[in-house]
Amino acid sequence: MDTIASHSRPLTSRPIDESLITARGLGFKVVGAAGEVNILRGVDLEVGRGEAVGLVGPSGSGKTSLLMLLAGLERATAGTLRVAGQALGGMDEDALARFRREHVGIVFQAFHLIPTMTALENVAVPLEFAGRRDAFARAEAALAAVGLGHRIGHYPGQLSGGEQQRVALARATVAEPPLLLADEPTGNLDRETGRQVMDLLFGLRERLGTTLLLITHDQALAERCGRVVRMEDGLVVPA
Repeated sequence: MDTIASHSRPLTSRPIDESLITARGLGFKVVGAAGEVNILRGVDLEVGRGEAVGLVGPSGSGKTSLLMLLAGLERATAGTLRVAGQALGGMDEDALARFRREHVGIVFQAFHLIPTMTALENVAVPLEFAGRRDAFARAEAALAAVGLGHRIGHYPGQLSGGEQQRVALARATVAEPPLLLADEPTGNLDRETGRQVMDLLFGLRERLGTTLLLITHDQALAERCGRVVRMEDGLVVPA
């Protein structure tokens, strides 16, 4: 089974309390009209707390599926997975929802903002679900941190693509989660806007000490992370 380790020491040498993500033999298969498809075929991966990892590989290699498992949005069909000290395999749907709320922020390529909510309301949503009384004050501060303090009352349809992704970034980081997952966050943006968004993302990650897993087809962008992990055909392979 292929394994990616830290550049400085082997995978097995890092104490468990230093690891935010530990996957062993992780498998994921789905059944469709064409039959059973093995998307992940035994992924071994370890990511340390506070580490930034760029995840690269061809389309269909399993990158987004791995992200969905790490976020608790899909369930592994084989292997074991621990994220932020939580064993995801035995959790029911309510427990997985709590896990996401407390431990994970996600930025997607397509923004996924709620069109009937203002920027402020979109960012406050995860804090409101968590019962935070200061949800709107924190959301306003998060929007200011991404340069949108003057756009808090605007709806997604009134914002540019770059502004919408900044709102999505503010929403993903407002609760200061230990894990930030970003799936091609610049895929719908022009080069300069994408650069600005990524500068914000890396700046927030550094300030918060958040662990980052970044899916990208841009090798130069992946190399801004401390480590690059490559996937091919449902496996982690040497980068």
